Amino acid sequence: MFLRALARSRNLRLASLVTLALLGNCGSSLLCQIQRAPSTQAEPTMLVSTRDPTLPEIQPHLDVDHDPVPSPDAEDISPVTVTSPLTSAGPGEIQKGQDGSYTMHKDVDEVLLTCAVVDEKGQPIQDLSRGDFHVWEDGSPQTTSSFMHQDQPVSLGILIDNSGSMRDKRAAVNVAALNLLKASNPQDSAFIVNFSDRAILDQGLTSDTALLNRGLSRFDSKGTTALYDAVAASADELVNHAKLPKQVLLVITDGADNASRLNLEQAIRRVQNLGGPVVYSIGLLFGADKEESERARDALEKLSQETGGIAYFPHSLQDVDSIATDVARDIRDQYTIGYHSANPVNLGGYRVVHVEANAPKHGKMIVRTRRGYFAQKPGPLPQHAQTAQNAKQ
Repeated sequence: MFLRALARSRNLRLASLVTLALLGNCGSSLLCQIQRAPSTQAEPTMLVSTRDPTLPEIQPHLDVDHDPVPSPDAEDISPVTVTSPLTSAGPGEIQKGQDGSYTMHKDVDEVLLTCAVVDEKGQPIQDLSRGDFHVWEDGSPQTTSSFMHQDQPVSLGILIDNSGSMRDKRAAVNVAALNLLKASNPQDSAFIVNFSDRAILDQGLTSDTALLNRGLSRFDSKGTTALYDAVAASADELVNHAKLPKQVLLVITDGADNASRLNLEQAIRRVQNLGGPVVYSIGLLFGADKEESERARDALEKLSQETGGIAYFPHSLQDVDSIATDVARDIRDQYTIGYHSANPVNLGGYRVVHVEANAPKHGKMIVRTRRGYFAQKPGPLPQHAQTAQNAKQ
């Protein structure tokens, strides 16, 4: 009987070992199935990390109309919100927030002007004070409410003509653009747009010079020139993605627009409706025929003058690099002036702005700033604001 019990015990131990072995195999199989998901999730990361960085990335088109303003048709005279992105703790003071954005104090109805001041020889004047500036709106004198003069970082869009006629000019233009970036404020953020019949964002906003250089190299000179559409789309890119309050576009082209859906006036109005940016332009018109050259010169001058920038027309490619250096210096040597309009906001419409600078120690000075803006009529309060207001009554 004892032997039978011992045999039964051995059989039970053997069965237990077999069962444990089977469970162990099953457990290993289940473990493998559970770990499969992390390995699957890691596969895309491995693909991204092993992608050849020299190959061009798929970039979005900028020619889709996403501007947060109405289409500037001739019959469209309704004003659009013009709020500067400058807003901070004290007037005339720029502060850097935790999210990396720069802000300056302003009220909702404060008009902010970026001004460049030069003497008759074109040399910048950098020692002016608030009292040296005088502002008029629609011919009426205005009282300045804020003032600042310091090297503020800027959000910069570089737009380069990628049409067929630019093929032999791109190498020199790219070198000049890269030198401009190196001469700019180290905290600047820039993006690169190559445009022909469409505008392509070949590098989004970044302070990485290597990435910007790569964006400059992604060109395939061919097609036509949709300059006005590229300006409007790039201004929209700044509004949607730029964190820095000061905003600039630099346009480099060798001919007149011949492919845009917008005309010149509509492109300028879009920039003005967005409250900026300042547009600088470099026209490489020394190789264009006389008629096209004159048309392109008039367009670039008007685009820059209306927004507070300046248009340059070099005589050869050798001059482009020095011009790019001038642009970088001009951007860094500017004043910011704010005022509350004496004209009723509810009138809306376009307001003409004029600024002068006078100081005893300087002779005649030239002030460049935007020539006007569209005032916003007060609209209905948002639903949550209406509810809060009703609760107080």
